[in-house]
Amino acid sequence: MELAVEIFSMLADATRVRIILALKDGEQPVSALAESIGKSPAAVSQHLAKMRLGRLVTTRQEGTRVFYRLENEHARQLVTDAIFQAEHSLGGIPRHHHAESTGKA
Repeated sequence: MELAVEIFSMLADATRVRIILALKDGEQPVSALAESIGKSPAAVSQHLAKMRLGRLVTTRQEGTRVFYRLENEHARQLVTDAIFQAEHSLGGIPRHHHAESTGKA
């Protein structure tokens, strides 16, 4: 029960959710994550430190660069499912359906 609460508290932050989405396709260094989510490297590093303590991400060092990757696949799935559900619950046509209707999947 405590682990579930810890994961949900980690996911209760928009920046951390964006980091999880950015990492879903593979590992990235802080600079690339910062650029992709539109935050400063310092802010992203702080969030990654919390996420590392919460065992949502893990690291790999290559020279002086540190690469982050998702450690907890369940957290990624929770985020993906929540976004999917939110898009379908808000009414209108979800973004991923726009691509289907225009033939640009």
